[in-house]
Amino acid sequence: MPLMWAATLLLLAAYAGVPWWAGAGLLVAALAVYLRLGTVRREPRTVLPPVRGRWMALTSPVDGIPSQGSHAYGQTYALGLVAEPGGGARPDIAWRPLSRPPEDFPAFGRSVYAPADGTVVTAHDGRRDHRSRNSWPWLFGAVVENALRELRGPSGVLGNHLVIDVGGGDHLLLGHLARGSLTVGRGDRVRAGQVVTRCGNSGACTEPQVRVQLMDHRRPLFAAGLPIVWAPGWNGWDDGAGLPETWRPVVVEGPGVEEVPAGQEAGGDDYAGEVRRTSRNR
Repeated sequence: MPLMWAATLLLLAAYAGVPWWAGAGLLVAALAVYLRLGTVRREPRTVLPPVRGRWMALTSPVDGIPSQGSHAYGQTYALGLVAEPGGGARPDIAWRPLSRPPEDFPAFGRSVYAPADGTVVTAHDGRRDHRSRNSWPWLFGAVVENALRELRGPSGVLGNHLVIDVGGGDHLLLGHLARGSLTVGRGDRVRAGQVVTRCGNSGACTEPQVRVQLMDHRRPLFAAGLPIVWAPGWNGWDDGAGLPETWRPVVVEGPGVEEVPAGQEAGGDDYAGEVRRTSRNR
């Protein structure tokens, strides 16, 4: 979106004598980023899930790439995860109320875990947790709101976020985190499975959620998204690495760390047999 704004300004500046082709060229480059161009294809990197308990993917590369509808900010293969403990605990989209406090959602404040060993290179948690945008009027208005958020750059979209250098030129990003929730800072070493922060509702998101994505650069503005899979056993079975499918709640487990919170054991509604896998050869 910053490229889009810059291209628009250059096109308008043509009336002041700036060559029109400068704005047109930049606009073409911006569209190339936002459309389905430039996908990095390589073997997925295996990591641990950043959450524990019964969750659901709002966006997942299992069902489409780019998973967020855009390659911008290294989000080609990003996962957007919301807690779905069942029994109507998570408010659904409706006309009223127009918005809710983040505390109304079961994901808010839940522990977020480091998906891999590494070193923290970016740590931001000063942005506020806003109210939800999960009513129909707010969802329509969010299109304009998110465009304005992008004027701030990646932090306007990702909200509070953490970037971990996991080696080999790869960087893991955890986004939409709660304000003041980081337990680690820049330069700290983290271990896979370590609690590093908590789920929040910051940035361009409709409700409290955790975004996780792998990138080839520490700065999302310049990064390309890279594929990931969760290690075998992430859902309690030893049938290979994979990722959750969108809109299919599943109980997520992790080796030795708060396996499944009390009251969220696997049950008949977790769609366990319908969760698809991403192939390591994809």
